[in-house]
Amino acid sequence: MTALSDKFQTADWKSEKHVPVIEAPEKARKGEAFEVRVSVGKEVSHPNKTEHHIRWIDVYFQPEGEKFPYQIGKAEFCAHGASGEGPDTSTVYTSHSAVFSFKTDKPGTILASSLCNIHGLWQNSAEVGIK
Repeated sequence: MTALSDKFQTADWKSEKHVPVIEAPEKARKGEAFEVRVSVGKEVSHPNKTEHHIRWIDVYFQPEGEKFPYQIGKAEFCAHGASGEGPDTSTVYTSHSAVFSFKTDKPGTILASSLCNIHGLWQNSAEVGIK
């Protein structure tokens, strides 16, 4: 049996353009909302063309000591230059980055995944402490 988890790829985002980059505080204030920015292609630019693009970014938070993660949000990127005139004929392109805001009373792990329409699923994670 093939598991979906076996399909996720990972690498260093500084050298691999598909890996989600998570920008979040190392420590958040207990019970106060904080921002998490997730993007693809921060260090090495990812194409954003009709034929090659990032489709979505999904973000979860796994609180320390809990069994399941919570979905924080999902950003879908729908404009990649296509129009009624054909591929890459539009001047409208979404940027593959999103900002999410949430609060927690527990430290844990932010989990981010992204989908490239050609190169598949990618993931990354970042720890967040509580002060």
